[in-house]
Amino acid sequence: MWLDRDQKAYTSLALWIPQAWFILACSRPISNWLNLYAQVDVGSIVPQISEGNPIERAFGTTLIVLGLIVLTNRHKVRRNLHYCWPILLFLIYCLISLTWSVFPDVAFKRLIRESGNLVMILVVWTERSPVTALKRLLARTAYTLIPLSILFCRYYPFGKAYGYWTGELTYTGVSEDKNGLAQLCLICGLASIWRMLNLAWHNDDNSHRLRQLMASLVIIVMVIYLFMLADSVTSRVCMALSTALLFAVRARIVIHKRFMIHVLLLLMVAVPTSIALLGVSPAALQAMGRDATLTDRTLLWTWVLRLVPNQVIGVGYASFWVGPRLDVLVKNVTHTWVPYQAHNGYLEIFLNLGWIGIVLLGVVIWYGYLRTIRLWRSRHPAADLMLAYFLMGVVSNITEASFFRNLFPIWLCFMLAITMPPVRRKNVSSESTTTGSSFLPALQQAVIKSDGAGQASSLRLFCGEAPKQWNPEQPQRVGSN
Repeated sequence: MWLDRDQKAYTSLALWIPQAWFILACSRPISNWLNLYAQVDVGSIVPQISEGNPIERAFGTTLIVLGLIVLTNRHKVRRNLHYCWPILLFLIYCLISLTWSVFPDVAFKRLIRESGNLVMILVVWTERSPVTALKRLLARTAYTLIPLSILFCRYYPFGKAYGYWTGELTYTGVSEDKNGLAQLCLICGLASIWRMLNLAWHNDDNSHRLRQLMASLVIIVMVIYLFMLADSVTSRVCMALSTALLFAVRARIVIHKRFMIHVLLLLMVAVPTSIALLGVSPAALQAMGRDATLTDRTLLWTWVLRLVPNQVIGVGYASFWVGPRLDVLVKNVTHTWVPYQAHNGYLEIFLNLGWIGIVLLGVVIWYGYLRTIRLWRSRHPAADLMLAYFLMGVVSNITEASFFRNLFPIWLCFMLAITMPPVRRKNVSSESTTTGSSFLPALQQAVIKSDGAGQASSLRLFCGEAPKQWNPEQPQRVGSN
């Protein structure tokens, strides 16, 4: 934090509200941090899931209320809500699905928690500088949780877990399981690589570049070490693909030929999908230490499809894994562990919301894809990171379920990617009239009339203006509007 400090960057104190929400999503629940979390066995998992935790409910409700208070005093909420309309449409359908849910009270609590994700995203994007707020949000999370995970894994018992039946040692860090630790490394690692690439690529006058590069490099080294401890193939594959995307979008062929970005993203989604779901290359799975069943995921997928009573509307939002279906799966499929997700985000939506939910999820993904591509083409300063988070969300949900899941870090980053507002660029000509001397606009107009386009362009360079693409047949007008 000391290396990455920047006194000129401004964010409000309200950013700490989504910061607390984001840190809890990337680590463990507040009750676990307070040492109130109790291990449960197979026989008591259903009652505890239904009852929830009053401390987590009170803390989450407090953050949501504070976030709503902040949004009522900001003027950019309506404009940012315009970018969230597919998510709002999906949440409205989730609310309607409570009418046919067997556990509407449990589902309603989870839906309120899910709406809190949207509240926190809006608090971030309605800051005075959304890009600065994004950098602060990710930096504070990385500088806090990544070193703490190393301490937990190496020196304290909080970052280790042992299998209930096999006794196998796994490293969890500040998360509840190894997959959570790997997702934390994925999110913070991509943010640090993006920050390092921006500092190395751009030649702007930044006196803090060296120490900011050092801070990003230290986090990247820590992330690599934690990835070695956390045995999560999904996060490793997403890390490799998203990192390659961050480098590829800076290539000239991708920048100048617009269709190449579509080809690139299509290949990065098609390759892992073909290997994981279609069995195109079993040798690739073996090289990653996984078998053809993806650690019994395919067997679980076959059974859960049989338990869906209505394929059109599903069983209701967040209702599939609560009730007698869970007992059937433990008895016939898993035996030694209790599933709480389908380990496939698209299948998870189908189980709860049916084909209508799949169609609405497709609208969310397609709209998000078009928005991120549009931001990248407009040279948005954070568009490449948003593309990487978009790719991460689409690929990771092949073997893990995070779409519209409460306090899932990958889903939060996916929401950031598809709802990020554009950056308004200042008008160069009007900026020059207000910041320069009063005689400059008139002098520039005189030069255009007398000496031609070439000398006018030279004068703009002398006055500090960076002219856009110059067309000698259509001289650009300078001065006041």
